[in-house]
Amino acid sequence: MPRVITFGEIMLRLSPEGYNRFVQADRFCATFGGGEANVAVSLANFGIDSAFVTKLPKHEIGQMALNSLRRFGVDTSCIVRGGDRLGIYFLEKGASQRGSLCIYDRAGSSIAEAIPEDFDWDRIFEGADWFHFTGITPALGPNVAEICLIACRTAKEKGLTVSCDLNYRSKLWTREQAGKTMSELCKYVDICIANEEDAFDVFGIKAEGSDVNMGILDREGYKSVARQLLERFSLKAAAITLRTSYSASDNGWAAMIYDGNDCYFSKEYRIHIVDRVGGGDSFCGGLIYGLISGWETQKSLEFAVAASCLKQTIEGDFNMVSVGEVTKLMGGDASGRVQR
Repeated sequence: MPRVITFGEIMLRLSPEGYNRFVQADRFCATFGGGEANVAVSLANFGIDSAFVTKLPKHEIGQMALNSLRRFGVDTSCIVRGGDRLGIYFLEKGASQRGSLCIYDRAGSSIAEAIPEDFDWDRIFEGADWFHFTGITPALGPNVAEICLIACRTAKEKGLTVSCDLNYRSKLWTREQAGKTMSELCKYVDICIANEEDAFDVFGIKAEGSDVNMGILDREGYKSVARQLLERFSLKAAAITLRTSYSASDNGWAAMIYDGNDCYFSKEYRIHIVDRVGGGDSFCGGLIYGLISGWETQKSLEFAVAASCLKQTIEGDFNMVSVGEVTKLMGGDASGRVQR
């Protein structure tokens, strides 16, 4: 069975009930999530041997986070314990014309204060085939960026496929900081994944003819973005998720991938959003699953988009769907009828 390693931060997510605003809330729902952890859960649910690597405090809240991963079959044996706190993020879900709001409380978390000596990448990558990280992780600080660089170098030396979701977060670092750090890391990346804005925010590569705020997406513009990413970093492929935001509640969802020769586009789904957080991560998980299973590029892309479509109908960060459910949607069954 293929083995995938992901590395990043898992956080405690606190959300008001339903669509309440923060100022209305007198209670919060507590769950866990984070980019690379979400990918690991997706892959475990698809039957892939997946391991998540991070640093968690030894106290009970850190144990809760670890248990949330074990529940879905993620290998947690490479998680380092230490430090004082688990990062938190507060999420207020948007609806209709009111967008969602995310507030971070993650400074000083265990992973943000980790040092390179915490992780033995030779041991971690033993028997592994794939390594995945996101641009969120090196944004946690220069020390974590150094850990990411060591991990990427070791992964390439050992012949692993390396994938990265750019995932630019303006609340964590500037465009200039992101561009400098990610340019170095992407030298070791085989498959780069981005959304409509990431390539511009991180590398200044813009999709001409598109305006995400107006819901306008131009295919030729994104072909150009993907080509420029491959030319700049000698990638094997670049994938871009394409979200058309009709409102916070209703989105169009599709994706494309360019492998240096051909450009593939998926079908588009119109989603009534339940929880969009983790949508991009579930796309990454689906794409990795298809490619590591040896599927053709178009099939892998369609699986990834269908998987992430389903995720956005599920509360929380984690995508709790099976391969069978995803392939059923890929086959055209989007009726939403009761299964008896």
